[in-house]
Amino acid sequence: MHPSPRTSPVRSTPPAVPAPPSTSSVYTFVEDLRAEGTDAVLDRVLGTYDCDTLTVAAAYHRARDVTPHGPTRVTLRQDGTHFPPPADLFDGVGLKPPVQPGAEREPLRELRLRTAERGAALHGWTVFLHNTTLGLARPDVTQENCFGDRAAPADLCPANPDVREYAVALARSVARQGMDAVVSESLHFGSFGHGYHHERSFVPLGPVEEFLLGLCFCPSCIERADSAGVDSAAARAEATRTVGRLLDGADPLPNALVLGELADLAGEFVAAYVRTRCDTVTSLAAAVADAVASEGSRLVFLDLTGAVKGYADGLPTGALAAEEAWRIGVDPAAVGAVVPAYAILAYARDPARVAADTAAYRAALPDTCTLRTVLRPGAPDTASADALAEKTAAATGPGHADAVDFYHYGLLPYPVLDRIPTALKARG
Repeated sequence: MHPSPRTSPVRSTPPAVPAPPSTSSVYTFVEDLRAEGTDAVLDRVLGTYDCDTLTVAAAYHRARDVTPHGPTRVTLRQDGTHFPPPADLFDGVGLKPPVQPGAEREPLRELRLRTAERGAALHGWTVFLHNTTLGLARPDVTQENCFGDRAAPADLCPANPDVREYAVALARSVARQGMDAVVSESLHFGSFGHGYHHERSFVPLGPVEEFLLGLCFCPSCIERADSAGVDSAAARAEATRTVGRLLDGADPLPNALVLGELADLAGEFVAAYVRTRCDTVTSLAAAVADAVASEGSRLVFLDLTGAVKGYADGLPTGALAAEEAWRIGVDPAAVGAVVPAYAILAYARDPARVAADTAAYRAALPDTCTLRTVLRPGAPDTASADALAEKTAAATGPGHADAVDFYHYGLLPYPVLDRIPTALKARG
């Protein structure tokens, strides 16, 4: 069941003019704008780089970043929103987002006015279910593994009713800042390999065991699975048995993690249980998309599978990202049917891989859903302006993405960012 939408006042900060469909954006942080000056950043992104959109982190998570041209060369980030959460949206909601330093100055409203003056679109990049602060305060809303451990405090469970209501309220609150679009990061299940700081495992986890150790068996997930006719207790027992044999000293399973082979590897109940996760994520995406639309904006669903596969080195292997999105509970075709726009992370050095990943998503998504491909202009994916241009051409054109975006303004040296205008000239 979707959380019921709440009645809201008329949007208080509308764009000055209707924003045209954006064709290229640069991701950025509020801290970048604060440090360098909003106009200076916009001059670069909209002028020098020839983009028509800025995508700003409206709600972000804890991180430690090397920031090459920032006043602090290493920046520590916190969980929270860059605006005061509207009281009417979070009244009665069990979870409330923490607030970033300086949020009371409402930097997003100033940014909305500045981008509107330039005829540019503004997208609100929002981290939804990856929040260590909330998870530590409310471990009952985090993912629970097959052994009963709440060991992933950053990963809020998308099946939990409080989490779902929180996601709807957060989406509406970001849209209400005057955003032309809300870009949703982590609006799906988290994975075991990215659950907390200082991960340690001296047990060699195979891909099957690592996936199973990240499956959520919290009461909300169990209830949804049981309602779908899946024996969740049997699924949990199969997952516990498969991972337990490894923890008891056996070798990891040598097989690759393939959905069609999961029943043979871990049991038919596990395979059935895993499939129910996609319904959980799709229904949540639908509720959030409706909530964003009610505020006069539109949702861009950001699928992180490409980062799961290629984040560290830009060398994804095996199946295409679209074929493995199920690992985080995402069915691209189903999600694409309930959201107006979809974004993928093409974290790959090889332009042929970028083209193949983009084309696979385009083929899976309905025609009504636009597709954006996000590229990294520098390390570890891209060594030169020519390489970025080649990948931009591979990602765009007929049968591929409708738009290409670049990640990330504050994390890359200026000479690397200067590759963007050359790349945009190569769009298909």
